[in-house]
Amino acid sequence: MSGGQGRETDTAADARAAFRYPAFLRFQLARFCIVVATEMQAVAVGWQVYEITKRPLDLGLVGLAQFLPGIVLFLVSGHVADRFNRRNLLILCDVGFAICFAMLLAITLRGGVSIISVFAVLVLLGVVRSFNGPVSRAMLPHLVPPEHFAGSVAWASSIFQAATILGPILGGLIYAFARGPIAVYSGALVASTVAIVLTLELPSQEKARAKPAANLSTVFDGFRYIWREKLIFGAISLDLFAVLLGGAVALLPVYAREILQTGPWGLGILRSAPGVGAGIMAIAIAHRPLKNRAGATMLWCVAGFGLCTVIFGVSRS
Repeated sequence: MSGGQGRETDTAADARAAFRYPAFLRFQLARFCIVVATEMQAVAVGWQVYEITKRPLDLGLVGLAQFLPGIVLFLVSGHVADRFNRRNLLILCDVGFAICFAMLLAITLRGGVSIISVFAVLVLLGVVRSFNGPVSRAMLPHLVPPEHFAGSVAWASSIFQAATILGPILGGLIYAFARGPIAVYSGALVASTVAIVLTLELPSQEKARAKPAANLSTVFDGFRYIWREKLIFGAISLDLFAVLLGGAVALLPVYAREILQTGPWGLGILRSAPGVGAGIMAIAIAHRPLKNRAGATMLWCVAGFGLCTVIFGVSRS
């Protein structure tokens, strides 16, 4: 019995091993703050824009303004993440988030909100996000030793999902309680400032790595690799089209206001629901990992995603 308990204790300790490294803890806290801040901002912008224009098309443009920079810059952002100091890049991204939140706050405080101004800030926010994603993913392996990397990835995923659940709920509640987006943008600005402070405390030196030559060939290397590996190309393409054609999240303010007759708090709950589902599935897969037929499972999941989107589209309650 004591031997079994000892092994369980060792396993639990190994699962938490990543948190023994201060850099990993600071990085995850900073990332948590940024994700919560961006999710809060997303709820506030969606509700604010629809409250002003009452046009669902504008909600689609809100999503497009943030999504398009990522498509345009995906080759450049990955190349930049490979070539330059990732800590410094992460600091720049956090500062960029803070500037965007401050601009949204200033636009709202000025009164007579210009939708064009909001869209311009969202495009800038999309640019920042297009760099933040690759840099954050590339940063993680430098914060923990290889033997604890798998555990750190699991924790990073869990923390991210927690932030995507908490952020929208928090944003919706603050918007409803404060009767406007000013408090939400202020909270997002504070959270991003905390992230900047935490990121500044990360180690500035990274493990030595070979830097590819700066030319167009290296920029397109990743694209050529994906094109050669048809399995990866197919999986990425399937996910891309599923997200493009099945993204109903942008219209959630319409559902919250016109169909469910709720306020911003209802929108926050709706936006957090996908994160709850993702968290449940992450726990399920952790206990029962996929050992075979992964491709067929992915196709069934995409089909289920499409079916749920259709059901959501025709729902009236």
